[in-house]
Amino acid sequence: MPAPQVPNCPPGLEYLTQIDQIIVQQQVELLEAFTGFETSNKYKVKNSLGQQMYFAAEDTDCCTRQCCGPMRPFDMKIMDNSQNEVIHLNRPLACDSCLFPCCLQSIEVTSPPGTVIGSIHQEWSILAPKFTVRNASDDVILRIEGPFCTYSICGDVEFQVLSPDGSTQVGKISKQWTGLAKEAFTDADNFGITFPIDLDVKMKATLLGAVFLIDAIYFEKWDTD
Repeated sequence: MPAPQVPNCPPGLEYLTQIDQIIVQQQVELLEAFTGFETSNKYKVKNSLGQQMYFAAEDTDCCTRQCCGPMRPFDMKIMDNSQNEVIHLNRPLACDSCLFPCCLQSIEVTSPPGTVIGSIHQEWSILAPKFTVRNASDDVILRIEGPFCTYSICGDVEFQVLSPDGSTQVGKISKQWTGLAKEAFTDADNFGITFPIDLDVKMKATLLGAVFLIDAIYFEKWDTD
């Protein structure tokens, strides 16, 4: 999907400058659905017309996936349609607790891989999910606030994307209801992202990274069999 060269835009992200919506579709893993054996996550990243822009693949070892479950650390490679890695995500290991502010989740976004362009940091909150979206200088550029209930019971779950002071909604991240069978028997999820079309392309890529952190925290599930 060719796009013109854009100044100060990491290579491979040029197309993001032209859009204000992204769809992220997790791929259903049949082995995981039938056995509960946790496999590495894979996602298709599409535009609003359903055309694939990128493919995202989790890079973790089997032991980490089975032992740590949804709290596992991971690297995520996001590749263009020519299989070139254009974005790299790193989620470090951190405990999961809403009671202690030291146990908070984060993810770092680099593009090209190795060059930090942004990060997402969970904020301490007992009632509702809260995150800050930061640039490479660690300045807060956006905030994300989720609902009190993050269970997708026959409906979408929306996380608001807000201005830095939290006063204005500028976009959203929606976990979309995918049907009872898929919700019940797999942890494969669909997400939609909207943001201002003139948002810095590096922050658009960072919001894409936020989807994978939100998915891991709230919508992956432990195998209880």
